Amino acid sequence: MSFENLGLSPFLLRALKEQGYENPTPIQTQAIPLALAGHDLMAGAQTGTGKTAAFGLPLLQHLGTSPQVVNGQRKPRALILAPTRELAVQVHDSLRDYSKYLRIPSTTIYGGAGMGPQQDALRRGVDLIVATPGRLIDHMDRRNVDLSGIEILVLDEADRMLDMGFLPAIKRILGKLPKQNRQTLLFSATFADSIKQLAQEFMVEPKHIQVTPSNTVADTIAHRVHPVDGTRKRELLLHILAADSRKQTLVFGRTKHGCDKLTKFLEQSGIKAAAIHGNKSQGARIRALKDFKAGRINVLVATDIAARGIDIDQLPTVINFDLPMVAEDYVHRIGRTGRNGSQGEAISLVAQDEAKLLRAITRMLKRDVEIRDVAGFEPMRPIRWGNDNPPNERPGGNNAPRRANTARRPHSDAPRHAHAGPKQRTGGGAHPSGGQRDGARSPNPYRQGARPAR
Repeated sequence: MSFENLGLSPFLLRALKEQGYENPTPIQTQAIPLALAGHDLMAGAQTGTGKTAAFGLPLLQHLGTSPQVVNGQRKPRALILAPTRELAVQVHDSLRDYSKYLRIPSTTIYGGAGMGPQQDALRRGVDLIVATPGRLIDHMDRRNVDLSGIEILVLDEADRMLDMGFLPAIKRILGKLPKQNRQTLLFSATFADSIKQLAQEFMVEPKHIQVTPSNTVADTIAHRVHPVDGTRKRELLLHILAADSRKQTLVFGRTKHGCDKLTKFLEQSGIKAAAIHGNKSQGARIRALKDFKAGRINVLVATDIAARGIDIDQLPTVINFDLPMVAEDYVHRIGRTGRNGSQGEAISLVAQDEAKLLRAITRMLKRDVEIRDVAGFEPMRPIRWGNDNPPNERPGGNNAPRRANTARRPHSDAPRHAHAGPKQRTGGGAHPSGGQRDGARSPNPYRQGARPAR
């Protein structure tokens, strides 16, 4: 299958070829023909699957080949809503590259930047707007934008927008769009009931596609866990980064303040680093991302929300300095490595108080995770990964010695494999997590293991 087989115009094919794109990804293969045919579409796609081109190419073809009904001032004809300013900028940049041989005026609308330049762009007239919901509402309140001429609406990463509390804003925006003769394309990693209900309200007989099951990750990503005392996480991170200080690494922290403190520590230790989170100005965030992509800094420390939309080819390593509170966010984090068939590495620094979070992640992944002590950074006491004391660990320190710097299997003295199905009951009571407990033998999910057009 090639892009030529999908019915795209020569103008788009020429731009794609110049950028080195030859074969469409699965989401592009399925979504582009349906979108070109004018169907509403609900598409399940993870970050890094090429979803921007999947909705962007049909949208650009419509704008470039369908005549605009001129009635006075030019009105926007297509609207893309994205959860964060980084993703909005990334989508706009990609669509501008795809449409280099088409005359499609466009602009981005997002918070953290001045209203004036955005207002000027809207006043001059554009066919395409890529916007975050909150800032678009601001322009609607000031009557800077008329959405009555929208022909195509795209909701990109709809699940994240709802998670961020944008549902009221989205419904308000939808109320200003034409109800007839409008095509709606909704892209989401997951389809919670709230998204399905929203789709029923504003979509017409949408087609459904899902290129990968929910919460799946690329097989090219190796997952590794380093147990460590919480007080020594920063030292361990520095130890890992110092092994190859030239390697581009994305580090995830849980809080804005924590990311700032970690970045300052790394810089004082000689690592070129920058932080990106919601308290940073838009200019600072853009500079940090550009410097990271250009290799002027080697480590980008980010929160979950700020990192949405970061699209970096061949990013070799993602490090979870803090595990996410929600297991699904682990998928979004590590989806920035191992793209387009390249090998990626996801490293998590896990302290005792994060053991429950790690269990939730491995249950969701349904795959093996390698646990490996780093020599000199072993936790003072072995981390208890299960809900009860492991049979070979007793309070008071009477534990069998562990070999440093080797993979280990908690609770076990014999190799076991992770099981995708429910645990089988062979003794003992119900496990607090909802499964069954097997006395001193429970299936263990922690085992020694192992760019498309955007």
